[in-house]
Amino acid sequence: MFATAVNMFKNKDIRKRILFTCAMLFIFRFGANIPVPNVDTGALLAGTDSNSLLAMMNLLGGGHFQQFSIFAMGVGPYITGSIIIQLLSMDVIPALTELSKQGQTGRKVIDRYTRYLGVVLCFFQAATMTYAFDKNYHLLLNNSFASYIFVAIVLTAGTMFLLWIGDQISAKGIGNGVSMIIFAGIVANLPGQFKSTYDTLVTAETAGANGMLSFLLYIVVYLVIIVLVVLMTEATRRIPIQYTSSTVIKGKTNELTYLPLKINSASVIPVIFASSVMIAPVTIATFITQNDFTRAMQKVLSFQTWTGLAIYVVLILLFTFFYTNLQVDPEKISENLGKSGTYIPGVRPGAETKNYVSKVLNRITVLGSISLAFIAVLPYVIPLVNPAFANTNVGLGGTGIIIVVGVALETVKSLTSQATQKTYRGFIAR
Repeated sequence: MFATAVNMFKNKDIRKRILFTCAMLFIFRFGANIPVPNVDTGALLAGTDSNSLLAMMNLLGGGHFQQFSIFAMGVGPYITGSIIIQLLSMDVIPALTELSKQGQTGRKVIDRYTRYLGVVLCFFQAATMTYAFDKNYHLLLNNSFASYIFVAIVLTAGTMFLLWIGDQISAKGIGNGVSMIIFAGIVANLPGQFKSTYDTLVTAETAGANGMLSFLLYIVVYLVIIVLVVLMTEATRRIPIQYTSSTVIKGKTNELTYLPLKINSASVIPVIFASSVMIAPVTIATFITQNDFTRAMQKVLSFQTWTGLAIYVVLILLFTFFYTNLQVDPEKISENLGKSGTYIPGVRPGAETKNYVSKVLNRITVLGSISLAFIAVLPYVIPLVNPAFANTNVGLGGTGIIIVVGVALETVKSLTSQATQKTYRGFIAR
C-alpha cells in the first residue's frame, strides 16, 4: 500500500493531479467556513443542538448546514436532479431515452439538463429552508422578502460553484469530482464527531466508570462498519461465459471468462432514497404547528425508535431492488452476449439467458440489500441497545461511511490504473 502511494507521487503527472485536487478541496473547505450574510448562525446552532433531525442533516452535510455557510446546500440538489433525470431516461420521456443512447454527445446534453434542474431545485430548497428556519429559529437578521431571495441566490450560487470545483477535479485532478466534494465534507466532520463522542463518554461530568470502554466500543463499531462496507462493495457474483467456436481467436483455446455482477449494484442510492422519504414528512412536521398527529408521526418515523428503524429497513430493501433493476438490465445483457458471440454454458441464448441473469441478480440483491440495510441501521441500533451512546453523534451512520469508503476505493483504483498506464507508456517509449 505504502509502496503504491510512493510510486504515485514519483510520477510527475499523477503528483500534479493529486496536488491540484488538494488545492481545490482547500478552496472548498475555506468557503465552507464563510457564513451567508445577514444570517445569525448562533440561532441555527442552538436549533441544531436541540433538534435531532437537524443534527443528522448537519452531519450528512459535512457540518456546512450547521454553520449555514455559502456551501450549506452542498451538491445535494444536483444529485437529486441527476437521479430524477436518470429515472426519466428509463423509457419515461422518449427524448431523454434517445439522448441516453447517443453516447458521449447525449450524456453532455443530459448533464446540461441536470444542471438546469439542479439550479431550480437548489433555489426552491434554499428559499423554503431559509423561510422555515427563520420562522422557527429567527435565522435572518432582516427577515424581509428580499432577504429570503438574497440568501437563496447566495446558496444556489455556492452549489453551482461547488459543481465547478467538481468539474475541475474531474478534468485536471484525480477524477470523481462531485464524489470527492461529498467525501471531503464528510471526512472533515469526522474529527469533531469523535471529539464530541469522547467528551460525552469519557470527560463529561455525567460519564461513568465505563466511559473509555464505551468509547473504544464506539471506535470498534466504526471499524466493523468500514470492513463490512469494503466487503460489500468488492463482492461480486461471477457468471461463467464462453465464446462460440466461430469467435475463438486463432491460437487461443476456448476458455471460460466471467460476467461480474456486483452484490450491491445500487451503491448508497437506496439509503439516500429511504432517508429522504422518512425525513421529508418529519421535516415538514417540524416546521408547522405541533399537535398530537404531528408528534405521533415524528415518533413513528424517528430513527431513535424500533418502529422507525423497521420502516427504514423495509424502504432500503424495496429501493435496492428497484434501483438495481434500473441499473442492470438482464435483457440488454442477453442481447450484448448474443452480439459478441458468447453464451452462458448450459443456458440457451435469448429469453432463457435473460431469465437466468434476472434470477441470479435477484438472488444476490437479497444479500446486498440486507447487508446495506444492516450497515445503515447499525449506528442507530447501538444507542437503543446501549443508552450510553444516546447523546453521541452516531447520526452520521452507515450512509456517510458507505460514501467515504466507496469513493476511497474508487479513487485508489483510478490512481493505480493511471500509474500502471504511465508505467506501460514509459516502457514502450524505451
